[in-house]
Amino acid sequence: MDFQEYVDKFEPMTCIISIEKLENGEYGEIRLVAGNKAYVDSIENPHHVSASSMLNNKFVPNSPYEKYIPKDLNFEDCVYNAAIKKKIMHTYIHPERYDFWINMVMMPLASDDPKMGYCSYSQELTIKSNADMMANTSAETAAAVIKTCIKLRSTDNFRETMNEVIRDIRELCGAEQCCILLADFEEGTCSVLAEDLLDKKRTKHMDYYIHEGFFDIVESWRDTIAGSSCLIIQSEKDMQVLKERNPIWHASLIEAEVNSVVLFPLKHNNEILGYIWAVDFDTSQTSKIKDTLEITSYFIASEIANYQLLNKLEILSSIDLLTGIYNRNAMNNRIYRFTSGKDPAPQCFGIIFADLNGLKQKNDEEGHVEGDKLLKGAAALLQETFPECEIYRAGGDEFMLIAIDVCEKTLSERVEKLRKDSECPDNISFALGLYFDDKGNDIRIAMRTADERMYEDKKRFYGKYPERKRR
Repeated sequence: MDFQEYVDKFEPMTCIISIEKLENGEYGEIRLVAGNKAYVDSIENPHHVSASSMLNNKFVPNSPYEKYIPKDLNFEDCVYNAAIKKKIMHTYIHPERYDFWINMVMMPLASDDPKMGYCSYSQELTIKSNADMMANTSAETAAAVIKTCIKLRSTDNFRETMNEVIRDIRELCGAEQCCILLADFEEGTCSVLAEDLLDKKRTKHMDYYIHEGFFDIVESWRDTIAGSSCLIIQSEKDMQVLKERNPIWHASLIEAEVNSVVLFPLKHNNEILGYIWAVDFDTSQTSKIKDTLEITSYFIASEIANYQLLNKLEILSSIDLLTGIYNRNAMNNRIYRFTSGKDPAPQCFGIIFADLNGLKQKNDEEGHVEGDKLLKGAAALLQETFPECEIYRAGGDEFMLIAIDVCEKTLSERVEKLRKDSECPDNISFALGLYFDDKGNDIRIAMRTADERMYEDKKRFYGKYPERKRR
């Protein structure tokens, strides 16, 4: 066949690809045999959207594909399926190395050479994602994605639902283990969001592997994916590529007796939030798994981003940013939930008001930076003294503590010790008021009484130490 004559009949960017068949069932070199004018322009024309992404800007027929793009196991798998397994391959992807999306179709071609396979490769490039193209998938893939979306959008327990979703994905992959791992690249930390195992007795949970230094492996995954949309390891040949790219992770997988891996980054607004991965999956279903996770990971990443945003907003609305303890807004909401019946009112509780002595004097004499340090120290001291209590910064120098199911004797002893320590000029000093109730009375009465007792203690303290009274 005259491949150049054949490919010139195509209007879209199209080339002919060859793949070498090896006797052991593996494949050898993959080459770009011929390309039509539109395809050659995508490499040689400096004004073309893809030209700047090419490793080489001169098209030479029958060149190895790695002359133009980095080695890509996903691309190779598509070529193998089209040219050797004679499957029609279609996908719409956004490899990280490119600033554009690729709508690609590979069609198997007949070959007169039993040692070579051929396919046509046509592509359409778009700068922005196209929803119609993303939705153009098989009924089976669409059903799996829709099922995931419905679960994610109809839940009031995000983590529980994520565990359901990851179980569905593990079953779809026919995998031994599937996991969603969140990564904070600024803090250098990672954590398991959801996980499912086929055999919990035989397979170790992901938490077993998250030790000091594991984040370095997670951080290396981006380079291991090497600009592609995902990483799929399904053969010894793939494992050798992984060994070359990431020997440390490869050694870890071998030690864990892992034979196959599929790894997708979870990206939102070009930021990697984490990864979803499955190990020892059904390699006969690789194409279906890739197509499903390509889309599913998009929606999972979106839900994770939304969940993290809501958490940040909740923190901003409920945490005092200076001291790290709950703020007045959180305190008011907590009391409201008790008094409105939204939360069960405690039957046995203590309320402690603690007013920090000397803050105004510290601010006036040493500046607000030192005053802030005093507030942080005060909050830390309260957390250390009352570890099981809810601690709120109620105002500038005032704190409130709620102790639920802590006995009166314990609270009284701690309050008295803190009160005694406060008399030393070198220590952080509090005026304290405690009210204990074991009959389930109105918590607002307890707050009012504890507040009154705190002011009585403050009056006593400054009466005893007038020289320490704030000006």
